[in-house]
Amino acid sequence: MSGHGVYLVEGEWAWNLTAGDSNVGTDLSALIEGRVDLQDAVAQKNNVDAEPLSSVVPGLPVERPGKIMCLGLNYVDHIKEGGYDVPTYPALFMRCTTSMIPAGAPMIRPSISEQLDYEAELMVIIGKGGKHISEKDALSHVFGYTIFNDGSVREYQRKTHQWTPGKNFDGTGPIGPVVVTPDELPEGADGLKIESRVGSEILQSATTSDMLWSVARTIATVSEFTTFQPGDMLAMGTPPGVGHAKTPQRWLRPGETVEVEIEGIGICANPIVAEEDIVATEAAE
Repeated sequence: MSGHGVYLVEGEWAWNLTAGDSNVGTDLSALIEGRVDLQDAVAQKNNVDAEPLSSVVPGLPVERPGKIMCLGLNYVDHIKEGGYDVPTYPALFMRCTTSMIPAGAPMIRPSISEQLDYEAELMVIIGKGGKHISEKDALSHVFGYTIFNDGSVREYQRKTHQWTPGKNFDGTGPIGPVVVTPDELPEGADGLKIESRVGSEILQSATTSDMLWSVARTIATVSEFTTFQPGDMLAMGTPPGVGHAKTPQRWLRPGETVEVEIEGIGICANPIVAEEDIVATEAAE
């Protein structure tokens, strides 16, 4: 979690490690790249006061990631509900940094389309770079795991065989609020319950063990064509239950708050705000 610093989170309390050592920085980059030792940073907990977790405003875990790689089809039932054949190679696309927002920030329903959809996903933060990474070594390249909501504007995703427009509207990709290191989770973050909801309405509910491509297999496959760098992100696809496949279709609406929860990691919650309301507010200021 980062806002005005990197925080260590335990239960309902948080410690600003950056306040103990400014070299830690305002995001996780220094820790991921090894410029600051993770254990040395954690030791700063003893030098700062605990703060209520509720008072900490989340920031992006990595402010300027080099690559945000995403799997489009990685749960069989989601593939079927979208009308696709089960692929023999992962459906990959990329997101840009302007589409990404931290947990808690407004998720923007664009003025040009009401078809804002949700996608609960596990997000991998790469710690050690490399190319042609073997599947058996792949998990050693993981710094940690967090939560991602791959907000998709379906009308624009369907305009072309390339999904880029629908996956890259400004302010549609919430991530965070915490990054959990691999030692705190099952190997490869396997077998974790993953769920999205609005209030008491459960939209998606599945387990990461349903993924076609595991974290290790995905890292190995993607590294065949691109060199991973520390701080890169890898989104692992969404389970069934997305809004465009429901009858009637279920789009996110301004005034709602969408939550994505992954067992052992936490909850990424974001209010839905209409783009025109944001523009009007900014014009009035």
